[in-house]
Amino acid sequence: MKIRTLALVVTGSVAVLGASLGLRGDAETVSQTVVALDSVRLLTTLSVLAHDSMEGRAAGTEGGARARRFLAGRLAEARIEPLGTNFDAAFELPEGRGTGVNLVALLPGAVSSPYIVLSAHYDHVGVRDGQIYNGADDNASGTAMALEIARVLRSEPAHHPVILVLFDAEEGGLRGARHFVAEPPVPLADIALNVNLDMVARAEGVLWAGGAFHTPALRPVLESVADRAPLALRLGHDRPDAPEGDDWTTQSDHGAFHAAGIPFVYFGVEDHPDYHRPTDDFEAVNPADFVGAARTVLAALRALDAALPLPPPEAPR
Repeated sequence: MKIRTLALVVTGSVAVLGASLGLRGDAETVSQTVVALDSVRLLTTLSVLAHDSMEGRAAGTEGGARARRFLAGRLAEARIEPLGTNFDAAFELPEGRGTGVNLVALLPGAVSSPYIVLSAHYDHVGVRDGQIYNGADDNASGTAMALEIARVLRSEPAHHPVILVLFDAEEGGLRGARHFVAEPPVPLADIALNVNLDMVARAEGVLWAGGAFHTPALRPVLESVADRAPLALRLGHDRPDAPEGDDWTTQSDHGAFHAAGIPFVYFGVEDHPDYHRPTDDFEAVNPADFVGAARTVLAALRALDAALPLPPPEAPR
């Protein structure tokens, strides 16, 4: 099935689902800043990215390229401009696996700098033993959310310019993020903050925000958002003395920014039974949780934008 046809079919079904849950793109929200978030578009983008036709979106594969074409189309529909001559920022993958491609766009602000980088990785692990790993939560969810937030910022700009980056090849080494930091489109000194979204759909009422341990000035900003968020926003998973596996500082693309001394806020959920399994499908996502998480992240981005500039972070640990 062609992607455009699939999108039309899924849009209809998601609209019915959204209506049954009381979800509307222009529904009442926790603050005026999130009124423009379109829940139907958000869920439709997630369903398309997590469809079998994307073949798990592994870096360097036709499924990954198909997902990238869909994402570039979404950006063009939203009238979001590339940062450079086009959206693509290519880099070589190891072991002759071909080429990875980040998508990079610019959302101008009221001032010219510093920048906020809003990021999510669109790749997943592909097909294994004949089974498609659709990666609905990991990380079609973060990609769909970043796109929808970018669409809102295109209409209602932030004070600071926002660079939207959809990373390739996060799985197996954060290669897209490392390439971005190694060859940045703007000076790294002009990047004030990375807001990274990875696994944000399966919240079950709780969304985590990491990064305040390394940059304490983030804590009061995020706590103020938590007080009015549509679902529980908890701070943590960023301490080096956390139990094994509980420090997420280096476990997604924000790790490359942290290593470069750039503050980050990572939004995500704790691992669930479908993590990196072929059962991580769109049907397992609770739409109300996902939309609530998107509204929370958008409100947080607005608050973080207003709080800049931040004191420098502690040295990487």
